[in-house]
Amino acid sequence: MSLGSLTDRAPEAGPSTAKWTGWTVIALIAWGAVYSQLIPFSTWVVETTGVDPNSHFGEAISFFAYDTPKVLMLLTLVVFGMGVVRSFFSPEKTRALLAGKREGVGNVMAASLGIVTPFCSCSAVPMFIGFVSAGVPLGVTFSFLIAAPMVNEVALGLLFALVGWKVALTYLAFGLVIAIVAGWVIGRLHLEHWLEEWVRNIRAGAVDLPSGQVSVVDRIKAGIDAIKEIVGKVWPWIIAGIAVGAFIHGYVPAELLATIMGRDAWWSVPAAVLIGIPMYSNAAGIIPVIEALITKGAALGTVLAFMMSVIALSLPEMIILRKVLSVKMIAVFIGVVGTGILAVGLLFNALFS
Repeated sequence: MSLGSLTDRAPEAGPSTAKWTGWTVIALIAWGAVYSQLIPFSTWVVETTGVDPNSHFGEAISFFAYDTPKVLMLLTLVVFGMGVVRSFFSPEKTRALLAGKREGVGNVMAASLGIVTPFCSCSAVPMFIGFVSAGVPLGVTFSFLIAAPMVNEVALGLLFALVGWKVALTYLAFGLVIAIVAGWVIGRLHLEHWLEEWVRNIRAGAVDLPSGQVSVVDRIKAGIDAIKEIVGKVWPWIIAGIAVGAFIHGYVPAELLATIMGRDAWWSVPAAVLIGIPMYSNAAGIIPVIEALITKGAALGTVLAFMMSVIALSLPEMIILRKVLSVKMIAVFIGVVGTGILAVGLLFNALFS
């Protein structure tokens, strides 16, 4: 069912506005109640399996049991919200609103929005899909996708506690620069044709709402249609990506990473980025590893490059993005962002080591 199909139904047909609104509110309350129980649920899953929760396998199970429903629920909520938003603004209107902000201002706004959103890399992807499908310029969406996981209050708080406010503020500045510049570069390359076909179709399709006042029921149905179209296509990739992340989260030893990144060699920063890309964690989840690396003598710039690559270029994120982007587009994304991360790591090592 397409997003435009809601226009085939007159607002008067079917249940009343009050009933649709009531059920939507009930669904949102139920969503919040279920979301609040995800941590106890993951604990219960591990206990049910009889696996030691402190073992590698136990940590992997807990990670998967928590992140799978979390990301899928975030995806559903965000896509529903974007579907409702699309009922107010067609892709054409959205593009018109951002026409003067495609380069520079739009990237700054998207990156700044990313800072205040509590998303890890995989849960930022639903928002990315929503932006793209709503007609937001591709480069602007990438600025958000990069900034959302990489620069947030958790990462800044960690750096402030470990190495002081000057380094934290410098990290904020460079993280924003990477997100803004990388998004701007990708936007200037005009790579929209490298989006997957189904995303291009959603992006190109306007929401032809009835002329005159649009009912609340129409807007709710637009959100439901968006869930059917987008969530129905993406969920297997999300589960596959989280499964990879769960395995790595439970089995990759921090000691090995500290050994490599503690060496005073020019290749330590590139090696840290290459090691970080296959991993998956949000800023909070990577804190124990970062603390271990710093206490074991790893260079600050190398550690920051590692943290940036883990939360901005994770393999599970690339797996999820593969449903949306072509391999060529993913390669450009990795290349542009990776170059920025390398520059930050090398600069930090030169300034603070």
